[in-house]
Amino acid sequence: MIITIEGIDGAGKNTLVTAIREQVEADVLSFPRYDDSLHAQLAADALHGRMGDLTDSAYAMATLFALDRHGAKEQVERYVDSDEILLLDRYVASNAAYSAARLNDDAVMDWVHDLEFGRLGLPRPDLQVLLDTPPETASQRARMRAERDSARERDRYERDAGLQQRTYDAYLRLAEQGWAGRWLVTADAGVILQEITSRRSTTL
Repeated sequence: MIITIEGIDGAGKNTLVTAIREQVEADVLSFPRYDDSLHAQLAADALHGRMGDLTDSAYAMATLFALDRHGAKEQVERYVDSDEILLLDRYVASNAAYSAARLNDDAVMDWVHDLEFGRLGLPRPDLQVLLDTPPETASQRARMRAERDSARERDRYERDAGLQQRTYDAYLRLAEQGWAGRWLVTADAGVILQEITSRRSTTL
């Protein structure tokens, strides 16, 4: 079972993943994979102003993040049709939401879908969870996190409050249309655990 936890910066994705793992046995993979992926590292350099005008292209940045996920394709595929649980801290929907927010055009959502699930062949998730944390609250958390930890300096996307709001709105549209599968919009670990239990019982 592949479950993705989606949300803007500071929404509480790591906290939710931790809460779920306290109740069920699950593996976790976070994207971008800054420690392991050259594509993710290049994207990080760009977001911190070290790659010239690379960030000016939403499509270029989306491609780097997509190639980062493609590098973990075999790792993710192991959980397809499995009774094991993989929690993904961000996945393909993050690319669709951020790209749509940057371009102010939802047409890029289809492009991301075709690129990652089509050409790159990434597995579709069984469940996508959008944390419904208000953007103002998430932004405050991200600022406080950066103040406490110098290694967590906010990048270009995180510093742009308008982008974060538009991304949240884009996530909501993805959830409403059932983009790439089933969605839950909640920050309640109990609701997610109930869904996991329900899905397990129907596959036994």
